[in-house]
Amino acid sequence: MDIRERAAGIKLLILDVDGVMTDGRIIYDNYGDEFKAFDVQDGYGLTLWWRAGLKSAIVTAKKSRIVSRRGKTCHITKVFMNAKDKGAVYEKLLKIFKITDAEACFIGDDLIDMPIMKRAGLAVAVPYSRPEVKAAAHYVTQAGSGRGAIRELIELILKTQGKWPE
Repeated sequence: MDIRERAAGIKLLILDVDGVMTDGRIIYDNYGDEFKAFDVQDGYGLTLWWRAGLKSAIVTAKKSRIVSRRGKTCHITKVFMNAKDKGAVYEKLLKIFKITDAEACFIGDDLIDMPIMKRAGLAVAVPYSRPEVKAAAHYVTQAGSGRGAIRELIELILKTQGKWPE
């Protein structure tokens, strides 16, 4: 099955955070506060995804107020933090949204993402991903982590589904 066939049936976009929504760096100040940088085009892509009536979720192993805030501003439907077992969270998402593996798209970059990568109908990696993750992916983005990879993926899916805005 080619990438467009996989993209045609996607109803849920599932995102990792560090190394996907961000460039993977975590910056702390002297008070222990965490800083992350997010790409504005990725954010607008997520808004377009939401406007198209599609659902999204964040599944991340860390807990961060910044991720909660970004999730709200980007209209993310569900946010799961402290997800040490991403496969278990994926099972919950399938039930919550009443979808099948074929209707789920996941974008990740590291080994903790493999349980979802192996099952999602459209598994996507970013260029800086671990080799095992790239090998499991159906598609590797041209754009980098925190530098438009999510927007690239969203455009691909929305254009394939005929939902790209004029």
